[in-house]
Amino acid sequence: MKKRFKRKKGPVQANKVEYNGVKFASGLEKYMYIALKDAGIEFEYEFRTFQLLPTFEFNQVAYERQANGKGEYKDRGNKKMLGIKYTPDFEGSDFIIETKGRANDSFPLRYKLFKALLAATEPSISLYKPQNQAECNETVKLILEKQKK
Repeated sequence: MKKRFKRKKGPVQANKVEYNGVKFASGLEKYMYIALKDAGIEFEYEFRTFQLLPTFEFNQVAYERQANGKGEYKDRGNKKMLGIKYTPDFEGSDFIIETKGRANDSFPLRYKLFKALLAATEPSISLYKPQNQAECNETVKLILEKQKK
């Protein structure tokens, strides 16, 4: 009998790991943490959360299903809508790093909103988004080169 290949359903889940008493959302975050420490670069892990869109009241009629497409089609308006927040992985005095192996569905939009906020409020910040260990190493190299200047 031929073995069938099963595709995974749903979003990719990173393995949560702990190192040095810090809980990371992925092995790539842990790798970046160690690379920054080894290079002597000062940083904070998940230091601050940025408000991308404030919470607001939606005081109108809105006929729709639940966000996941399930449930009955009914008025789901007249509710408080939670804001959109973003917490980058690492932050230094002049840089922010977001390690991202595989992004979920909401990440591209959230990241674009975050970049717009940075452009408007903190134009001197350098932003890095390494997606593998080689790019983490390159990020460390780029930060060190920038700090020498």
